[in-house]
Amino acid sequence: MDRTKVETVARKIFEANKQRLRFQPLRGHDEPETLAGAYDIQDELYRIMQAEAGAGPIAGHKIAVTSPDIQKLCGVDQPVYGSIFANTIHRSPHVANHADFIRIGVEFEVALEIADDVPMHAAPFDADSISRYVASAMPAFELIEDRNADYSDLDAKSILADRCWCGGVVLAKPVTDWRPIDLGNLTGTVTLNGESLESGNTGNALGHPLNGLAWVTNHLANRGRPLKAGEIVMTGSALKTRFAAPGDSYTYTVQDLGEVTLQISNNVETAK
Repeated sequence: MDRTKVETVARKIFEANKQRLRFQPLRGHDEPETLAGAYDIQDELYRIMQAEAGAGPIAGHKIAVTSPDIQKLCGVDQPVYGSIFANTIHRSPHVANHADFIRIGVEFEVALEIADDVPMHAAPFDADSISRYVASAMPAFELIEDRNADYSDLDAKSILADRCWCGGVVLAKPVTDWRPIDLGNLTGTVTLNGESLESGNTGNALGHPLNGLAWVTNHLANRGRPLKAGEIVMTGSALKTRFAAPGDSYTYTVQDLGEVTLQISNNVETAK
């Protein structure tokens, strides 16, 4: 995509979020021809958010569209990437204001913290080679802002251009002694308002959290960006997205890693 088009489309997405408009997929002249073009729009959107909306530095990364069914729905054969701003990384327990979101989704993940800067020249990485750079692992929620999207009319390029819908993350206490734990075969259980809701396996997200980390690292390297010490990587949801209502209380407990908690506030005043 030419630079003018990238800037124009990113500006439209920024304004749509600012005005709390319903999500619309990129169509016609606004639609990027390739995933690379969509990532160019994403990069420009992040730049605008930092320059004009006080978004602050990027301190984390996420992977989305990980299941074959979702990839088929979105017309791709690979996951997609999004960044996480430092001011949207929260520690458990966390209270999220329902009114700050057009529609708030909750996803259930394992987050990994990076111990050392990852050298781009060493890419591509796999689960084994990237593991040496992991400082800790922890259960986590991702807060999804899909702006009330119509799921019958979606595509990966439109989603990733709009930050991969990342509205923030909530992290449990980090587990530094994670190496004896089989991160790819742990039971994760969700409770909603104190009642058991659903269980799943951490391997449901790309087979293993380290697979997701390797994918993110390789994606960043391909775009000339290193993964840095202290950054957080969300490795994909092991369970389906849940849409939260005011007053809801979620707990996600992952075997051997602990639990993360999230309360949805009844506050009706939207943050400015």
